[in-house]
Amino acid sequence: MRNVNPTAAAERSRDRRGWPVWAAPGLLTLVVTLAGIGRAQPWRDELATWSAATRTVPDLVRLAGTIDAATGPYYLLMHGWTALFGTSPTALRLPSALAMAGAAALTARLGARLAGPRAGLLAGLLLAVLPVTSRYGQEARPYALATLLAVLATLLLVGALHRPTWRRFTGYAVAVAALGLLHLIALTLLAAHALVVLLVAARGPAAAGLDPPAGPTAAGTRGAGVVWRWLVALLPAAVLVAPLVLAAGGQRGRQLDWVRLARVDDLAALPGALAQSGVVGGLLVGLAALGAGRLGRRALLPGAAVLLPVLLLFAAGTAVPLWVTRYLVFTVPFACLLAGAALAGVRLAPALAVVTLAGLLGLPDQAALRRTHEWPRSAPVDYAGVARIVAEHEQPGDGVVYSPRDSWLFPDLGLAYHLGARRPRDVLVVRDQRQRADLWAAECDRPAQCLAGVDRVWLVVTGRRADPLAAVPGAKGDALRDAFTVRQVWPRPGLTVALLTR
Repeated sequence: MRNVNPTAAAERSRDRRGWPVWAAPGLLTLVVTLAGIGRAQPWRDELATWSAATRTVPDLVRLAGTIDAATGPYYLLMHGWTALFGTSPTALRLPSALAMAGAAALTARLGARLAGPRAGLLAGLLLAVLPVTSRYGQEARPYALATLLAVLATLLLVGALHRPTWRRFTGYAVAVAALGLLHLIALTLLAAHALVVLLVAARGPAAAGLDPPAGPTAAGTRGAGVVWRWLVALLPAAVLVAPLVLAAGGQRGRQLDWVRLARVDDLAALPGALAQSGVVGGLLVGLAALGAGRLGRRALLPGAAVLLPVLLLFAAGTAVPLWVTRYLVFTVPFACLLAGAALAGVRLAPALAVVTLAGLLGLPDQAALRRTHEWPRSAPVDYAGVARIVAEHEQPGDGVVYSPRDSWLFPDLGLAYHLGARRPRDVLVVRDQRQRADLWAAECDRPAQCLAGVDRVWLVVTGRRADPLAAVPGAKGDALRDAFTVRQVWPRPGLTVALLTR
């Protein structure tokens, strides 16, 4: 007869009985994130994702060597995804929606392990209704996937510390390596993991707020063996991520030239910025603080998973421009876990009422983020509107000129996304984004010569401009003003398009 490990059998039985705890938050999150997922047009960062994902693999490798190396693995993943499912806004964002649903389900499972089934259920449901979950569950960027992997790695670590086998640490190693490849900053989560591992090794699982194992594995949860297995599990991540760190470090000055050094008031603004709602962020912090007090030692892992990445990024951000709040989205599920523990201290009906209240308070922000992903929400950029104007009035032989060409708003990518091959010829380009292995194209040095033979030019400039032709600087502006006059101007949110004729 085959030997059956009673501890493993008990865990499998508990998981089968507890499936509603994680299934309900996962399904609710999927419903919420899919609602209106294709309504907001892709914003500047998503246009960068589209531009990168639709290139060939060799072109992607070249792009990673020029800019955005840290996001290269995500672009490669999206390259395969878009080849199968297309590049509509819904198709581009669907991986993020699925990832956030998975993150909510795993948050519930982790909460059940650390604080009980009710706390896990409430944590997952709370995560589902937060505006930040919809915001990054509806964005074609790696933050939702990183959030999923952060919770998964933590859940696998808890399992590995409960029963420290090489098989369990192997699963943890894969999750950590994937986390690092998709989001370098998310590896600050390892500081929290290190704290828990060291406490377990020195004083046992109870000192770290974890359940003590039952059976013959109990002796293996203390001592240098646990630390050794954990360090070995980090080796794949170190090997895979090191080249990305080196490449991204050389690109930081260009990639993050818009980021300023962190200040103390950034910490005060963090809850609202992370939750994508000031009032919801305040509610989440208050509940998390109550939950930490209620859990005692059991709050160590989720509390450290929130505080240590924040403090590490803030400390680094005071010396190097790195402080970008969305880089910390992966910490939100752990704050929800603490909040779920606070809500678990009351009856289920009032607890669900508080979760519902959080959802209702976030409704204005939920509606706003489905209109535009730009920040502030009052400053959308209407690429689709400009594309419609050009498509309605374009004639054969028309050209198009963009200003400024190196803008992070990517007006050229926006028009290319919405018009595809039907867009006018980019008359000033000598090397496009693919040829440059970049997100920006290079224009000719003598614009007057490049404009020769073109009788109508569509001029697309960033911002609202009463006289868009006067807003174009340098030789390009001189060439346009010498040869063309403005026939008609169409102001759109964030952009202005003008038709120029000779």
